[in-house]
Amino acid sequence: MRSLRILVVDDSGLTVKKMAKLLEELGHHVVAMASTGQQAVDVYAEAAPDVTTMDITMPDMDGIEATRRILAVHPGACIVIVTSHGQEQMVMDAIEAGAKGYILKPVKQEKLAETLETVAAKYL
Repeated sequence: MRSLRILVVDDSGLTVKKMAKLLEELGHHVVAMASTGQQAVDVYAEAAPDVTTMDITMPDMDGIEATRRILAVHPGACIVIVTSHGQEQMVMDAIEAGAKGYILKPVKQEKLAETLETVAAKYL
């Protein structure tokens, strides 16, 4: 699989660091990080990621609304939701908003690799 440019969005600094480490170990390049939905919307165009990993529950704007806003301006955006167990309805809402897939926390490297390969093959 080719190296992807990835925007990591999560309000937990620890989660962002862990996700960035996993992605880099898989050979991908983290081009930007954001800790709120609004930051994700603001940095998306400049970062120009191939894929965005998007947390759902964040301050100021949740990941579902951020997904909607990014896709409204960048319809080809490839966003993967990263969420905790027990948020199945939120995952469905995110998919309806245009997310291309999801990964459950805690993120396992094998599952992350599999999801990115699937999404890249289908949408990039």
